[in-house]
Amino acid sequence: MAVVTASEPERGVVTLTLDSPANRNALSAALVGELAAALARAGRDDGVRAVVLTHTGTTFCAGADLRQPPDPAAFVALLRQVVEVPKPVVARVRGHVRAGGLGLLAACDIAVAGAPDATFALTEVRIGVVPAVISMPLLARLDARAASRYHLTGERFGAAEAARIGLVTAYGDDVDAVLAPVLDGLRKAAPSALADTKKLLTAKVLTAFDEETDAVVALSARRFRSAEAREGMTAFLERREPPWVL
Repeated sequence: MAVVTASEPERGVVTLTLDSPANRNALSAALVGELAAALARAGRDDGVRAVVLTHTGTTFCAGADLRQPPDPAAFVALLRQVVEVPKPVVARVRGHVRAGGLGLLAACDIAVAGAPDATFALTEVRIGVVPAVISMPLLARLDARAASRYHLTGERFGAAEAARIGLVTAYGDDVDAVLAPVLDGLRKAAPSALADTKKLLTAKVLTAFDEETDAVVALSARRFRSAEAREGMTAFLERREPPWVL
């Protein structure tokens, strides 16, 4: 059963929907693989002007699937693909975004969120791991002080704060009303000019992927193998506090 669905183009816009609400659209191997394939198809289609990335259920993406995690290299490749695909990718968020889901959101060129339903948190440190891989697109977006706070504390914040710190582009009570002028603007833009402008905007992020991927993948793998991570993930799955909580 597919966990990512793709619409037919509507005036040049394809909508890719994360459709695994049972596990809160967690980044499983299946979801990462299907999303990568759908993005590749959209990138090759001359009739596609832009891609909207959205979700079913109350969660955009809960981060890594702790029961069926993707290969770290495959997840890095997916994040890079979102940044590199020659079509603008616009995230449409109506629910919660956690951990690795923030990396997927940050890789998108534009992100709009519905308030008050959309909430965000970098929860990795609370289960003994590190937001290493997602740092490549994420740190390029965030205000530096805010990045320090939310990476280190794992606090939850809302759409207004997400917009203030650079994680989302715009927000409002009606997410589709916020999205409409964005899509209208993309539909008015010349396709090759869009592709070249995106390349200009993403050059520094792609340089980070070139220079940092090996190190952050190694750090992520080391932390996931650690005793802290084993205890933290077990505590999370058992819905209890890990022993380091004071």
